[in-house]
Amino acid sequence: MSETITPLIVGNWKMNGLGEQLSEITALSKELSKLEKQKCKTIICPPATLIRPACSKAGDNIMIGGQNCHAEISGAHTGDISAQMLKDAGAKYVIVGHSERRTDCFETDSQVKAKSKAAIAANIIPIICVGENEEQRKSGNAIDIVLSQINGSIPDDLKGNEIVVAYEPVWAIGTGLVPSISDIDEMHLAIRQALVKKLGENGDKTPILYGGSMKSSNSAQILEIAHVNGGLVGGASLKASDFFGIIATIK
Repeated sequence: MSETITPLIVGNWKMNGLGEQLSEITALSKELSKLEKQKCKTIICPPATLIRPACSKAGDNIMIGGQNCHAEISGAHTGDISAQMLKDAGAKYVIVGHSERRTDCFETDSQVKAKSKAAIAANIIPIICVGENEEQRKSGNAIDIVLSQINGSIPDDLKGNEIVVAYEPVWAIGTGLVPSISDIDEMHLAIRQALVKKLGENGDKTPILYGGSMKSSNSAQILEIAHVNGGLVGGASLKASDFFGIIATIK
């Protein structure tokens, strides 16, 4: 993990969570407050219905984010939510291009780029997800696929450290399967090099998260990899004790 980038541990609740689950945010905030030093930025991305109340439970040691946004500011887009709406509700980050959105909703790189631009315009930070599926990994095309997504999903005219990138091998999400340490190392290095090529010096400052069955039993080893600057955590973020267990492994 780079010593120049503050680690980010992001919890993606996906389509989980009712009002009663907000107690997990309160519990996590209490655990974080016991630490002598905050070693990372902690972000929870609950369903949109919980963003505003989650902000009131988060305290000063947790930031709240959204799970998706529309590329437009407003308009006839029934059921969608704009980046400005997320900002108004208190969100500071938003996940865009998650593999489940790319697969279930057929989102393209250009759509992800447009959403990223909308988030930046609303003054919230997009967490731009990239990753290969199992077939692409087995065919040996994983790096080419991910770098193509990097080039197609990240805005070209960034003025500073305005984004986060999350690498999520699709085949590892929620399956319990995890790439080898050498595979994660190879991919994150390739992503870093691509970011530097695309963004110049800002590419060296952009956090790159790993996402895919991260839990407290494997997080310490993963987070020690050179260009892994944190994690995008799914199921293990739903319980404060499980999520804090990951945060506690940061050295």
